[in-house]
Amino acid sequence: MNYFYKSTKNEGMVYRAIGLMSGSSLDGLDLVFAEFHEQGGKWSYTIEAAACLPYSKEWVERLSSATSLSARDYCLLHTDYGHYLGQQVNTFIEKNGLQYQVAVVGSHGHTTFHMPAQGMTAQLGDGAAIAAETGVPVVSDLRAMDVALGGQGAPIVPMGEQFLFPEYDLLLNIGGIANISQAGSPYLAFDICPANRVLNLLAQQNGQLYDQGGQMAAAGQCHEGVLEQLNAFPYYKRSFPKSLANEMGTHEIFPLLQASGCSLHDQLATYVAHIAVQTTHSVEQLLKRKNLSSARLLVTGGGALNTFLMQQLQNRLEPLGVEVVIPEERLIHYKEALIMAFLAVLRWRQESTVLSSVTGARRDSIGGALWNGQDA
Repeated sequence: MNYFYKSTKNEGMVYRAIGLMSGSSLDGLDLVFAEFHEQGGKWSYTIEAAACLPYSKEWVERLSSATSLSARDYCLLHTDYGHYLGQQVNTFIEKNGLQYQVAVVGSHGHTTFHMPAQGMTAQLGDGAAIAAETGVPVVSDLRAMDVALGGQGAPIVPMGEQFLFPEYDLLLNIGGIANISQAGSPYLAFDICPANRVLNLLAQQNGQLYDQGGQMAAAGQCHEGVLEQLNAFPYYKRSFPKSLANEMGTHEIFPLLQASGCSLHDQLATYVAHIAVQTTHSVEQLLKRKNLSSARLLVTGGGALNTFLMQQLQNRLEPLGVEVVIPEERLIHYKEALIMAFLAVLRWRQESTVLSSVTGARRDSIGGALWNGQDA
């Protein structure tokens, strides 16, 4: 059954889809049900329902330790997690009364191995298992085609950004990893630095899931010597396109901060300063490329709710003529899940989902494996 339809009012097309996003911060599974309207190549959207389902301690442990598993156990986790995702989609549909309204599900999966230099990227969450659980067509493995074409496979949100948020010059998402996009031709985007994944790991040393509003960081002091060490990581000297694996935050930066001898509050303050410094540097690079003296910057992701981080960022960006726009909270939390739903729609339409100008691939590509999920 096809739940896409043509509007009788203006002959545009309407698409209803669910998007799933699991970020590296492991704070939970984001789900969005959205309606997308296309007319004459222009798109608009409405978020009809959204939820973040926190992971149980068991799932946090299983996902965070996935890269240390044997090949057999990793594949079993891939299947188990796919069935889990499908079950969460079914619960979301039932809770929001969405039966017979969802045309397609776009699932990002949970990134484990991201090694584009070796031509490989992996996201947990078997699309076939999701489709089997839901009985709905599912698009998964959204990054694989781009990596096979020599690209970074990341960021993948820019294709959605250019259609859904054309009014912004720059788009910053501060999730487990911070990434930034610049609108225009060519469209540019790259990962900036590890972000909430590191901040959350630090906050958890104090028994908190995260540093709410950046209150613990605000009580600390930035240590310039540690900040210099952080800013000296080789990744920051690389030109884009470029993307980050989770391990830089968990295996390199977090141990460096722990070994610094700083108090926990000072570690948080120093790392917030690091995110602000690297973000400002990235913005400066992008402004110079297009000789811009002003720009509008949309900020989403959990970091947009970190008041201390936003203050530091605004203080650094205001002299550059950058207006920092923090949208309503639902878009802050669910922009990436929204775009996963949109990419599934583009995949269904057999249109490109990944921009080679962003990833460095040989060409734009139609990414994603499509699992039917419906009875014949």
